[in-house]
Amino acid sequence: MGKYKRVFIVVIDSLGIGSMPDADSFGDNGADTLGHIAETAGLRIPNLRRLGLANLRPLKGLPPCESSLGYRMVLEEASNGKDTMTGHWEMMGLHITTPFKTFTDTGFPPELISELERLTGRKIIGNKSASGTEILEELGQEEVEKGHLIVYTSADSVLQICGNEETMGLDALYRYCEMARELTLREEWRVGRVIARPYVGRRPGEFKRTSNRHDYALKPYGKTCLDALKAAGLDVISVGKIFDIFDGEGLTQSNRSKSSVHGMEQTIELLGENFTGLCFVNLVDFDALWGHRRDPYGYAAELERFDEKLGEALPLLREDDLLMITADHGNDPTFRGTDHTRERVPLLMYSPGMTGGGPLETEKCFAVIGATVSDNFSVAMPKGTIGHSLLDKLI
Repeated sequence: MGKYKRVFIVVIDSLGIGSMPDADSFGDNGADTLGHIAETAGLRIPNLRRLGLANLRPLKGLPPCESSLGYRMVLEEASNGKDTMTGHWEMMGLHITTPFKTFTDTGFPPELISELERLTGRKIIGNKSASGTEILEELGQEEVEKGHLIVYTSADSVLQICGNEETMGLDALYRYCEMARELTLREEWRVGRVIARPYVGRRPGEFKRTSNRHDYALKPYGKTCLDALKAAGLDVISVGKIFDIFDGEGLTQSNRSKSSVHGMEQTIELLGENFTGLCFVNLVDFDALWGHRRDPYGYAAELERFDEKLGEALPLLREDDLLMITADHGNDPTFRGTDHTRERVPLLMYSPGMTGGGPLETEKCFAVIGATVSDNFSVAMPKGTIGHSLLDKLI
């Protein structure tokens, strides 16, 4: 057993803390998810403050904590991208140099749409970049009444398919997504994820997306920290979207979440269980419900709900537990457009067994996370991965 018996990585999906040095090349100069939320909506997050979040950079209404817990630092992304898969894969050691394909401005090519129509036997409608709630209001009734199939994308590398649970059925929707995933393995159409977007309702004003979303991701192109831990016989437990992001690779147990609050409740339950290894948590609502919809007030409220659950979790940590709180990219809800934003992210690390604490220097890749976890369990990172361990700095 390593220095820590259990490591909990919690990803607050999209909680960037300011533009990356290269943000201008992504059109994101000036983006600042956390800073702009604090300015616009205000924040009451006492537990994140205790862990040093407000010590990383100035935040309106959030003074630094004079006696913060554990260690804190800023991470900059090494990979070429600003999406969920790129961020998470880099955390676990993969360096993404070629970004996933997006079809934001043009929609999907006619050849892809034609092939998907042939396979599904349904006419494709939509085929544009859109908000999931808005496209349901626009086209949901047509899909329900005529049996057509809503396909759309976003600023991310995704192909999303809507399906009414009452008229189309989940099985059919999932089958169509599997067809789309197979098609988009082709190099010219390769997207990071195909997403099933189930909903209920029969007419505009009634449509509501359900929690039965399912992501069909590409498998990681190489072995990650997760694979190394699993091969060493350790527990590798996921909560939330982690299973979809890694297509199940390297995991020994997965737990789907209905919401970010539910994800924290599941994590709190796991804090009461005995295991040796990693619990990897993704809390997606920050990104999906508030960042993309450009709602700083909703984002602020979600952060405060998270902070309350964090307050429940902290006393349950054992002397030989390590908690790591981070993010995978930014999604500034005050920024133009609806895309992710190229930002630095926080890394807060705490264990009740620590005798030290304070700031650590900025690191140039997210992969220090996976490298630290592997080092803790005396497991070698897979060949070709990046990152170095911070374990000797955690005292």
